[in-house]
Amino acid sequence: MRVLERLGHTVEFPAGQTCCGQMHYNTGYQAEAMPLLERFVAQFEGAEAVVVPSSSCVAMMRDHYPKMALEIGKAELIGAVDALLPKVFEFSEFVTKRLGLEDVGAHYPHRVTYHASCHGLRNLGLGDGPVRLLKAVRGIDLVELKGVEQCCGFGGTFAVKNADVSGAMLADKVSAVLETKAEACTACDNSCLMHIEGALHRQKMDVKTVHLAEILAGEEAAQ
Repeated sequence: MRVLERLGHTVEFPAGQTCCGQMHYNTGYQAEAMPLLERFVAQFEGAEAVVVPSSSCVAMMRDHYPKMALEIGKAELIGAVDALLPKVFEFSEFVTKRLGLEDVGAHYPHRVTYHASCHGLRNLGLGDGPVRLLKAVRGIDLVELKGVEQCCGFGGTFAVKNADVSGAMLADKVSAVLETKAEACTACDNSCLMHIEGALHRQKMDVKTVHLAEILAGEEAAQ
């Protein structure tokens, strides 16, 4: 919100918003996800733009909301989903593709490495947008992550149901993060950051995870 307001936008946070339904839908509880679609539309259908700090949530909406609306079968809902989805953006996507910006006036004097989350990379096609935003940050020392496009192993319940495989993938990712000597690892999806941070914490490593928005919200006076 601080970044968008700094850029001159009026930001509203509907208090009635809740989960997008991804956790339910991807785990087989599709019937339970349907009311969450209807609630999302009711909360946001009047917005000029809906900005989401989670690439996996936006991927859920774009990939599944249209067919969910068709399954519910309400003509009004189908029309509302079709009208709303073009206004839904992942945070970095909104800044780079909708606003056409790279420099948002951020200041973050730390050594940082960037992990490209799977949903942003493969579902949303964010490309190098987040990296361009980071490169424009004043004071940052941005270090490329080896295997930046490699999955961190989270995948929601995949990390629970396939813990050994997930753990091995996570070990590779954390090893790559530590190799950069970065103070912080950033990404556009909190689920990846939570997974990576858990491993760093267990290993008692002095590396933190920060969402891209936290870096872009940095101001020189605050530093």
